[in-house]
Amino acid sequence: MSNNTLSIFEWKKIRRIYYEKKEKWYFSVIDIIWALTDQDDYFKAKTYWTTLKNRLKNEWSEVVTNCDQLKMLAQDWKMRLTDVADVETILRIIQTVPSKKAEPIKLWLAKVGYERMQEITDPEKSIDRARENWLKAWRSEKWITMRMSWQETRNKLTDYWSENEVEKWDEFAILTNIIHSEWTELSVSEHKKLKNLKSKNLRDHMTEAELIFTSLAELSTRQISETMKTKWLEQNKIPAKKWWQIAKNARKELESKTWKSVISEENFLKSWEKKKLK
Repeated sequence: MSNNTLSIFEWKKIRRIYYEKKEKWYFSVIDIIWALTDQDDYFKAKTYWTTLKNRLKNEWSEVVTNCDQLKMLAQDWKMRLTDVADVETILRIIQTVPSKKAEPIKLWLAKVGYERMQEITDPEKSIDRARENWLKAWRSEKWITMRMSWQETRNKLTDYWSENEVEKWDEFAILTNIIHSEWTELSVSEHKKLKNLKSKNLRDHMTEAELIFTSLAELSTRQISETMKTKWLEQNKIPAKKWWQIAKNARKELESKTWKSVISEENFLKSWEKKKLK
């Protein structure tokens, strides 16, 4: 199974996993329902799927039987079991939901499969598509450069963890939350609450300054981990906790000079709403 990834349908993020051996995408059913029903509230989509699933079970439909459960990254940054299905089953689910989004989602599913094959032969295409999606969401070129730079820093840190006995994905989330809490003095969930985010990715709504300091915190954690040769979760908690002063002190120093908090309530939701209305 490949890493968990996201794809975007009309500004809604759909969790997915690509199974290399079967050469198939598996999608989060709830995320698809969320897009189909065009709900603003993600939790209403969960309720809709629960009701639909029970109805299909009572009708002895094979659709529910064909759904699997796999761990995916949830809103609380923990890996939790969620209902997933391949494209064939997703298409059958779509047929059970009255929605004007049905045909656009069918086309989108076909496009996702085609793009995956392109990315396998030319990985640079995935980078180009990420840049294109951020531009469509009204991000500035400067912000996109910061976001992609952070992603490179982040990948190097998670590569180190993977190579040194840290288990994906629950333990990644634990360490990430420690690093984030130490330099911001907020947990990831508290930071999302400050920005009034529910199901959205916090990193996609960070300001340039927040991205820079997040990168500094994760860069220093990785370099100190490499120096200490840390292994496993407990050892890797040490640099994540002990060396928070590097990013936090830099943040405090900047705030003392600008009289402005680096930790911002700003998010890009208004821009997304404007884009959707056009």
